[in-house]
Amino acid sequence: MPLQKISEFDADYHNTIEGNDIKGMAVYVQGTDEKIGTVSDAVVDDQGAFRYLIVDIGFWIFGKKVLLPVGKSRIDSTANRVYVVGITREQAENLPEYQEHTTLDYDYEEQVRGGYRTPSVESSAALGSTVGRTTPSPDSYTYAHDADLYDVSAHEDQTFKLYQERLVANKQRRKSGEVAISKRVETETARVAVPVEKERVVIERVTSQDTGKVVSGATDFAEGEVAHIDLYEEVADIHKEAFLREEVKVQKVVDKETVEGQETIRREELDVNTDGTRIENKTDRG
Repeated sequence: MPLQKISEFDADYHNTIEGNDIKGMAVYVQGTDEKIGTVSDAVVDDQGAFRYLIVDIGFWIFGKKVLLPVGKSRIDSTANRVYVVGITREQAENLPEYQEHTTLDYDYEEQVRGGYRTPSVESSAALGSTVGRTTPSPDSYTYAHDADLYDVSAHEDQTFKLYQERLVANKQRRKSGEVAISKRVETETARVAVPVEKERVVIERVTSQDTGKVVSGATDFAEGEVAHIDLYEEVADIHKEAFLREEVKVQKVVDKETVEGQETIRREELDVNTDGTRIENKTDRG
C-alpha cells in the first residue's frame, strides 16, 4: 500500500477537490478553542484516498510533525479549521516524529497506529480497549482493520451541512446618459410693406373771365416770392423689437419597467446508500 503526498499523487489536486486547500489549515482540539498546530500536507494511498494529515504540532511540541489519521480529524472548510478527535498532548509526545525523509512503510505506520490505539483517560471510551488485539501481518493488513483511524464514516454523530444557492436581486443606480439643452439664434430676412405719402405742388394755369380786360389804375410790377408752401412726406420707420414666442419647460420623468434575469443555481442533496439497512429519517422542520 504505497503512500505519497497529495501533490505527488495529483499535481492539480486543488481543482480536483474543489475546496479550500487542506494545507495551512489550523488544527484545534475537538470541542475547544485550543490550537495545537497547522496542517502542512496530506498523505493519500495509491487510490487517492486520504489516509493521514501531516500536522506541525508546534503549539504543543515545538518543531515536531506527526501523522494524523483522517479518521481522527473533522475538517470544517467554512472555518478553515481541522478538529482533532480523541488525542491528548501526552499521546502526541509519544507519536513518532515525521520528517521529510521518513519512509512511509508498514513499520512506520504501525508505530503511528500504535500511538493512537493506546487509549488515554479522556479517550478510552471512544477508542475502546486494545487488550487481546491481534495485529494482522503486513500482507493481510487493510485500513479497514483500523476503521476508527481511517474511515470518517465510522464515527457517530456526524453533521453534514447541505447548501443551496439562491438569486439575490438588487438595484444599482448608474448614469445612463445626459441631455444638454442650449439655445441658438437663427436669422432670416423679413419683409414688410409700409404705405407712405409725399406732398407735391401742382401749378395749374387757368383762363380767367377777366382775361383781356384792361386793368384800371396803376399796376405795380414786382419781383420776388409771392407764395410759400411747405411740402411734407412720410418716411417708413422700420425697426426690430423682441417679443416672447413660447415657453419651454424641461423636467425629468421616471419610467418604470421590470427587468428579468436568470442564473443557474445549485443546491446540495443528501444521497444515502443504506445497502439494505433500514434507517429512520427525522426532521425538525415544520
